Amino acid sequence: MAKKDYPVTPAIRVIRDLKIDFEPFEYEYQDKGGTAQTAIELKVDEHNVIKTLVMESESDQFIVLMHGDREVSTKELARQIGSKKAEPCKAETAHKLTGYMFGGTSPFGTRKQMQVYAESSIFNLDTIYINGGKRGFIIGIKPEALKIAFDVKEVNVAIQK
Repeated sequence: MAKKDYPVTPAIRVIRDLKIDFEPFEYEYQDKGGTAQTAIELKVDEHNVIKTLVMESESDQFIVLMHGDREVSTKELARQIGSKKAEPCKAETAHKLTGYMFGGTSPFGTRKQMQVYAESSIFNLDTIYINGGKRGFIIGIKPEALKIAFDVKEVNVAIQK
């Protein structure tokens, strides 16, 4: 499934600049397919497919990285980051902040630099599959690469779907 020829997105440029090893995967994007579709296409566990969520508190916007088979407890997230509330940004706001379309959002190469929070158990995985900055384009990386690219703050906010 991996191809040598793949899109060169802002995310890929950042990853290359940081000399992070990655494996590219392209597949037929399906609207509302989400991480379940990605897992099927890549033949991997949905738990290893990481979604990039653009969220906001009363004072700032930030990114949350979460397992594909889990949801974010916004109450617990707000508590852990010291805010009154935390909620997903509207799609238009997320696009403006990241430069990526909904369904193609990568934490790498965003227009606005934002704090990145990651569910702590992501770092227990051998390989994660995260969006490469385009719908239908995923990259496989070691979770430690997130710590090379960002000042990641670990949180424990996952809940079962």
